[in-house]
Amino acid sequence: MINKLCIIGVGLIGGSLARDLRAAGVVREIVGHGRGLGNLELAVELGVIDRAAVSSADAVRGADMVVIAVPVGAIGQVLADIAPAIGAQSVVTDVGSVKGSVVAAARDSFKQHFSRFVPGHPIAGTERSGVGASLSGLYRGRHVILTPESDTAGDAVQRVSDMWRHTGARVSTMSAQEHDAVLAASSHLPHMLAYALVDMLVRRDDHRKVFDFAAGGFRDVTRIAASDPTMWRDICLNNRKAIVEMLRQYRDDLGAMIAAIDKGDGQWLEETFARAKHAREILFPNNDK
Repeated sequence: MINKLCIIGVGLIGGSLARDLRAAGVVREIVGHGRGLGNLELAVELGVIDRAAVSSADAVRGADMVVIAVPVGAIGQVLADIAPAIGAQSVVTDVGSVKGSVVAAARDSFKQHFSRFVPGHPIAGTERSGVGASLSGLYRGRHVILTPESDTAGDAVQRVSDMWRHTGARVSTMSAQEHDAVLAASSHLPHMLAYALVDMLVRRDDHRKVFDFAAGGFRDVTRIAASDPTMWRDICLNNRKAIVEMLRQYRDDLGAMIAAIDKGDGQWLEETFARAKHAREILFPNNDK
């Protein structure tokens, strides 16, 4: 049982977590804090949180579980702000999709209490944001990755794992470095491609006609370009090395495709398409998007 859960950043991710934990009956009080007063008022009105705190330090005081659900670029400042108010038995975790920079910031801010910080990342979400977009069941069957360090307390890791399992999520662990490399390929790269594609097309003189005649495939590929720009700016800046490496690899492979099309190399194209089709069918046998 979580006696007091503090969520800093009551949006889609934090709000959905609060909904699931309340529904599971494993939390007694949920306190929220964030920059937008209107969003916090809505969170109380929707029953996502019990009350809003005037400051992050006030929010975490006396909390046995603290979840930081703000954009990656803001996590460092939140950690610095709450460090003096964190209790010796409190557990702090985050939901950021970059882990290396977050771990470094937590180590710098928490110092001797760093063992109580458990870096985390739920692999779930939508292109919408704000507490109004939060929903129950968002994490059911989804992966949550924890990246504890060698000096992270075992009981803290267990408590965060238990919390996420109450939402129906599947919890796994890996190093922060491995996480950032894997997510650069599986999540960050696709978002960069979606943003670049939409931005390229909207700058065409005939962009209105292009979008008017866009079919389902275009919508599938570009849906995530509607995601929060601030969040993705922060992800790029905090995981730039891994993202740049993936973009360069994609650029090289795209160059090979351009050359094949330009030369009329149908065999190369068909073999590449068939290999990708086979891999997609093996990886997602039920056509799970």
